[in-house]
Amino acid sequence: MPVRFFPALFVVLWATGFIGARYAMPYMEPFLFLAARFLIAGAILGVWVVLAGNRWPGRRGAMHAIIAGCLIHGVYLGAAFWAIHNGLPAGMSALVVGLQPLITALIAGVALGEKIQPRYWAGLAVGCVGVAMVLWPKLSISAGGITPATVTASIISVFAISIGTVWQKRFVGAIDLKAGTALQYLGAAVLTGVFSLAFETHIIIWSGPLIFAMFWLVFVLSLGAVLLLMILINQGAVSKVASLFYLVPGVTALMAYALFGETLTWFQLVGMFVATMGVALSTG
Repeated sequence: MPVRFFPALFVVLWATGFIGARYAMPYMEPFLFLAARFLIAGAILGVWVVLAGNRWPGRRGAMHAIIAGCLIHGVYLGAAFWAIHNGLPAGMSALVVGLQPLITALIAGVALGEKIQPRYWAGLAVGCVGVAMVLWPKLSISAGGITPATVTASIISVFAISIGTVWQKRFVGAIDLKAGTALQYLGAAVLTGVFSLAFETHIIIWSGPLIFAMFWLVFVLSLGAVLLLMILINQGAVSKVASLFYLVPGVTALMAYALFGETLTWFQLVGMFVATMGVALSTG
């Protein structure tokens, strides 16, 4: 597949992660589910590295990969899943995560010296408006799940993936892609496993949707979409790659409409268009 199609493919695959989470969460607690997902994906990639004869990084490189994995996968997904599992409306969580491109741009500008053009800031602002339009009808401000703890967890998640994306670009870009990602999952599996042991009951309700969600999130998300993300980060400016996340809520809304019959209004469709224009402005 031509490289120019990678951003669009990444957005579609990444959006399915929220759908997979919806299938899985009624049957398995979030930290345990994520620990199992990361462990399986990391083991598959580790075997692939060995069979392909790829080179593992040294101790310093491995540590940087593990730190990036803990941030991008462990803290980001762990905090977001925990917040939703404890009652925070998914729309509210997604709206907070929608701030990621802005936060990533600021961090990349300081840490990596990336020059942020006025056109890019305008694109970020337009994209943020589009995301808000997509998610606004789904927000329920009166929901009991909006607590200081759940909102704080959601904020932690967006800062984690923003810092992790910059860390990946700064310290992990020279490492073999498969080996680096395998180590990332190792770090994320240990982190979420510790949180599972500390805070969860480990009750699993085995079901078809749970097995399907695990299969999909391991092979399509943890192997397919994340490898695409690493490629995009290594090949382009971090701030531009981050702006792709503006498209995810709209694509997720379309999938939820098709699969679960969730409402989709004209206001949300206009918001998807506005978000798309924001990404085009900031990445063009």
